Amino acid sequence: MTSMKSNSKGVAVVTGSTQGIGHGIAIRLAGDSYDIVINDLESKKDNLEEVKKEITANFPERRVLTVLGDVTIEEDVKGLIESAVKEFGSLNVFVANAGICKPRSLIETTSNDFESVLAVNVKGTFYSYKYAAQQMIAQGEGGRIVGASSLAGKKGRSTYAVIPSCMFAVRGLTQCAAIELGCNGITVNAYAPGAIQTPMLTGLVESADYDEFKRLSSVGDLGTTQDISSLVSFLVTPEAHFITGQTISIDGGIFFD
Repeated sequence: MTSMKSNSKGVAVVTGSTQGIGHGIAIRLAGDSYDIVINDLESKKDNLEEVKKEITANFPERRVLTVLGDVTIEEDVKGLIESAVKEFGSLNVFVANAGICKPRSLIETTSNDFESVLAVNVKGTFYSYKYAAQQMIAQGEGGRIVGASSLAGKKGRSTYAVIPSCMFAVRGLTQCAAIELGCNGITVNAYAPGAIQTPMLTGLVESADYDEFKRLSSVGDLGTTQDISSLVSFLVTPEAHFITGQTISIDGGIFFD
């Protein structure tokens, strides 16, 4: 993996990087000496700029590019990668983190609910894997692709119908991509968080689900974004070259593979 800057490990793209897990991953990879491309919706432009300021303040040697776009739109994902390569010269790590959650039961889930979550969590991941892989293959230097699954991608819940459907799909997509791309030196893995302390979880604080997640956890607590970013930090290293096709549970011991 190479980059235009001698003191850089390479170029990493993180989608959905204005808050929560995506924000944590972007900060961690910058700290790991990657130049960073952060991405989110146009409506979050100001938030992206704040993340950029945070990275440059803490890691002034790092280069940061903000790219607006919607991962459900194929041309936006292609443009994201093209912008990264035009600005920094290569693409070495792609983290397809963008995702949304609509916790509703099967009988309460509307067609719009299903289609919107499917578009972001599955179609967005598909576009990300596809175009990141094309660029990495063209470079001929291998690479690391990481996606976002969930505890809900390992075990369904009665109060979540569409989320497990999508997260199981991400697991399948990750396995297929890993098999196809392994001969190119590209690994493809996904993280499967349990309950992580993020803005997305805020709405559950007073719910029975929140207490249940803490009770079910073997460590008796919820996770943090740093827990996820630490896993990603390892998965993108050369030392992790023999790990691919895995959707790794990181949930405090709620679910055991």
